[in-house]
Amino acid sequence: QVQFVESGGGLVQSGGSLTVSCVADGTISRDPVGWYRQASGKQRDLVAGITQDFDTNYADSVKGRFTISRDNARRTVYLQMNSLKPEDTAVYYCNALTSDPDFWVPWGRGTQVTVSP
Repeated sequence: QVQFVESGGGLVQSGGSLTVSCVADGTISRDPVGWYRQASGKQRDLVAGITQDFDTNYADSVKGRFTISRDNARRTVYLQMNSLKPEDTAVYYCNALTSDPDFWVPWGRGTQVTVSP
């Protein structure tokens, strides 16, 4: 059961760009992986996912602005975020791409992304 360490968050102005990444402590080449985010006081939602075959999907709110990618050799999954909006402000996490909590690995600390108006 792998665990992820997220990094790359920060403060950015509205309209700006940021790339966050998460590194797994084991192989992920056969695993679909998702980026999730949780804004203060809200539930954690799936933002983007990438399968082991590199198929991708996105929440409607980020479609056309965010791009998920993976480098299996580096055990890393990236989320490139463009045209950021204040409503993108949240803590961003990686985990297994599934809606079944039984298949999630323990959540990491996430990385904070803050978008100023």
